[in-house]
Amino acid sequence: MSDYYEILGVSKNASKDEIKSAFRKMARKWHPDINKAPEAEAKFKELGKAYETLMDDEKRATYDRFGEDGLKNAGFNTQGPFAGGFGDLEEVFNSFFGGGFGFGGSRRQDPNAPQRGDDLRLDLEIDFEEAVFGITKEIKIDHLETCPTCNGSGAKNGAKPETCQNCGGSGRIQQTTRTVLGHFTQIVTCPICHGKGSVIKDPCPDCKGHGRKDVEKKLEVKIPAGVDNGSKMRLSHEGDAGINGGVAGDLYIVLHVRPSQYYQRDDINVFTKLEISPAQAALGDTVTIKTLDGERQVSIPAGIQHGETVKIKGAGVPNIAKPSMRGDHVVVISVRIPTRISNEEKILYQKLYEIQSGKRESVKDRLKGVFK
Repeated sequence: MSDYYEILGVSKNASKDEIKSAFRKMARKWHPDINKAPEAEAKFKELGKAYETLMDDEKRATYDRFGEDGLKNAGFNTQGPFAGGFGDLEEVFNSFFGGGFGFGGSRRQDPNAPQRGDDLRLDLEIDFEEAVFGITKEIKIDHLETCPTCNGSGAKNGAKPETCQNCGGSGRIQQTTRTVLGHFTQIVTCPICHGKGSVIKDPCPDCKGHGRKDVEKKLEVKIPAGVDNGSKMRLSHEGDAGINGGVAGDLYIVLHVRPSQYYQRDDINVFTKLEISPAQAALGDTVTIKTLDGERQVSIPAGIQHGETVKIKGAGVPNIAKPSMRGDHVVVISVRIPTRISNEEKILYQKLYEIQSGKRESVKDRLKGVFK
């Protein structure tokens, strides 16, 4: 048997306000006009049953003691308010909560009016260097396109839709339901024609009467220089085709940049680490390093300290808004202290120590035991 508390995602001691809030949230998720999953209708009807039961004190008490079978044995209707169909989401909220839940009193949309197609999202991975300098990528998307066979009408061989006999062409029917507020009559969307007022008796064999079909499409996407991880691109009208002649939605591409093992990026600057010896730090040096533009010589000033930086102006990432302007390449200096040195190096370090410390201890005494 279904667990009504679990269906709504509330605890067994949830208040009525908590139950209402949970139902609103779940109704938005599972209403068949919003969620096109095959199981959406069944889940939405289960939500209605759970809500109606738990909002009625008597029914809730019976359910808590004896479960769903107890409700049936007590003579309660356990079919739920949506057993015979359901209206659009605005009608549901109007019926249960007095209307106006997030809709601002808006009027019902005409199902025969042009409707914009859905936007789509594509996640695309690119390399670090591709993000820096830009690249053109070929992508594949699956989206809905207007059926070329019926030109979006959904009817076979140009046949016209016929008036819905269930609603007489109005797209709406009168329905009486029993809720926690009692029996009341409401006008709901016709479940046969889904509010259109007409039905297709002979559907197009190519799109099965939907007027749109799923198509794989190849696109060339020009990724500009300077994009970063999480950057978004919008391709207008590359989403799903509209309905009733409405414009197509957009395709949003979210870029995921693979991290570099060599560079660290901060906005339009890049950072690399350079290890140098104590001698190089003290005397200075000219070294060759890898930059985004290839190998380049960098001057290390004498006396540089561990953790200090050397900056290469204009060798960073292009500014996406102004590609001619680039950030800097910042080289972070790491002075490497050797852990193993030769006997010759030990003698030289001893001499350096004596000079710097002013101590004149003999090299022979200082290095006693070094030589075999």
